[in-house]
Amino acid sequence: MNGSRGNGGGVKDELEAAEPAGASASGLEAVEPEAPVQVTREALEALRKERDELREQLLRRRAEFENYKKRVERDRQQAAQDATASLLEALLPALDGFDRALAAGGTETTLREGVELIRRQLQAVLEAKGVAAQEAVGQRFDPEVHQALSYEPAPGFEDGTVVEVFQKGYFLGGRLLRPAFVKVAKGDADTPEGTRG
Repeated sequence: MNGSRGNGGGVKDELEAAEPAGASASGLEAVEPEAPVQVTREALEALRKERDELREQLLRRRAEFENYKKRVERDRQQAAQDATASLLEALLPALDGFDRALAAGGTETTLREGVELIRRQLQAVLEAKGVAAQEAVGQRFDPEVHQALSYEPAPGFEDGTVVEVFQKGYFLGGRLLRPAFVKVAKGDADTPEGTRG
């Protein structure tokens, strides 16, 4: 019995001896601070050299990015200028037509024919650039693409229908360039306000 107690006590003593000093009751062990690392002069120089190389790479990348931004902006401006020049070049023949019509004089009929020719030239230029006039008469009034200048009773037209166009609206692709200025049919005076288009 005594021997087993001695062995049991010996194991307990060994476990207590194996437990590091400063261990808390929570089971966390205290960490001894590591000895300071000895850095050699060569290692320090190598780290400085690497730092300088990384700094140089960073500055180079930053300069490349700034140059890239400037180049993109310059290309964007050039593309806009080219598009404007292309449109203006396409309009010059119409301007020439006006000059010829004004220089020629002539009768009212020949002047009208000249203006109609110039209008067709301008319309062809706009259509070639993707511009299309909107057909508004007979359509439901849409505040997204129409601007109502007046609301008037119009026999034969439903309430809220465009009955006259004062100035055409135009689209470029699906984008509205200018709304159509229109007159819209207004319901009869007897029609309750809530039932109108």
